[in-house]
Amino acid sequence: MKLSFTREQILTPLQKVTGAVEKRQTMPILANILLEQNEGFLQITGTDLEIELVARTDIAIRDSLRVTIPARKLFDICKNLQDGSEINVTVKEDRVTLISGRSRFVLASLPANDFPSLEEISADITFTVKQNVLKNLIERTAFAMAQQDVRYYLNGMLLEIRGDTLRAIATDGHRLAMTDSDSVPGLVDGKQVIVPRKGVLELQRLLEDSEEEAKVSFGSNHICVEFSGLRYTSKLIDGRFPDYERVMPASAGTAVTTDRLGLRQSLTRTSILSNEKYRGVRLVLSDNMLKIQTQNPDKEEAEEEVEVEYDGEEMEVAFNVNYLLDALNAIDSDKVQIIVTDANSSCLIRDQKVEQSKYVIMPMRL
Repeated sequence: MKLSFTREQILTPLQKVTGAVEKRQTMPILANILLEQNEGFLQITGTDLEIELVARTDIAIRDSLRVTIPARKLFDICKNLQDGSEINVTVKEDRVTLISGRSRFVLASLPANDFPSLEEISADITFTVKQNVLKNLIERTAFAMAQQDVRYYLNGMLLEIRGDTLRAIATDGHRLAMTDSDSVPGLVDGKQVIVPRKGVLELQRLLEDSEEEAKVSFGSNHICVEFSGLRYTSKLIDGRFPDYERVMPASAGTAVTTDRLGLRQSLTRTSILSNEKYRGVRLVLSDNMLKIQTQNPDKEEAEEEVEVEYDGEEMEVAFNVNYLLDALNAIDSDKVQIIVTDANSSCLIRDQKVEQSKYVIMPMRL
C-alpha cells in the first residue's frame, strides 16, 4: 500500500488528534494513531480510551488502508520536515516507511485490529452551537475544576441545559465558577452531563474562536462534538454533581465595585509576601477604601490600598489570593463587582455589566 501527501496536508489534523495520545500508556497500541480510508479520504484516529479524536483530512486515497503508526514519532517527523515537503508512505507488513526528499524513516506498526474504539454514542440530545460560544463557556469556568479529588464528580465540568441556555459549572469545593451562554436554539431543558477534566481541557484546546457551528450530542455515557473536520468524543463522569445553587451567596450582601485590572495588579503584588502554602490575603473594607494585607511565617508583610465603591460597615475577610486572581482573569470588562456579607460567608464575584458569569469563593481563617 502506497500513499502520498504534503507536509501541510497531514500536519494540522495530526496535531489535533495526537492530543488524545498520552505519553505513558498502559497498552502499547494506545501510543499509536489509526490511519484508514473513509469515503475516499484519509481519516486519522487517536484515543486514550477516555477521549477519542477523529480527523478527516483532504488527502484522497482510492485503495483500502488501515494501519497504525506511533503518533508522536510521526508528528515529530512531519513537523521537522521543510515546508511544502512531499511525503511518500509505504506500508508493508508491520513496517511503515516514510520518504521525503533525502530523508527516510521506517516506523514499527501494530495490528490495526487491536486498535480500540469508543462505543457508538446513542444521542439523547443533539444541538448546534457556535464554536466561540462553547469555547468561551469553557475558558470562563474550567479553572475551578478539581484535580484528583476523591469526590470524582468534581474532577470535571457540569454542562447543563436550562431552557434555551447552555450552562457550564465547575467547583473544587473551595470555589465555584458558573457561566451561561446566550440563547441557543434547539435545546431541551433539564439535561446534565459531567465531562472529565482532561476532556474539558482537550476540547478547549481544539475549539476555534470562530462563528462556525459545532454539533454537540449528549448521550448517557458520552459527549460528542463535531466541528472543523474533527469529531471529538469523551466519556462522561457517572456521578451526581452537587446542588451548586445552594452555595450561591444571597444577593443581600454589600457590593464592592472597583477597577478590575487595578485590583488584579494590587493582589498580584501583595501576594508576593503571602504564605506560600495557604496563599491567604486579608481584605479590610471601609468607606470607599479596600486594604489588601498579606503576611508570611517570616513575619514579612505587604499592604496596598485600592479605591473602591463601598458604603457598608467596616469589614475584614480573608480569601485564597489565587482564587481571587483566577476569577478576575476570567472576566473581560473594566469593572468588577464583589458581593460580601460578612467574614464567615462566601463572596460572589461578577462582571458589573454582564450577568452571564458568576464566581463564588469561600473565606479563609488567617
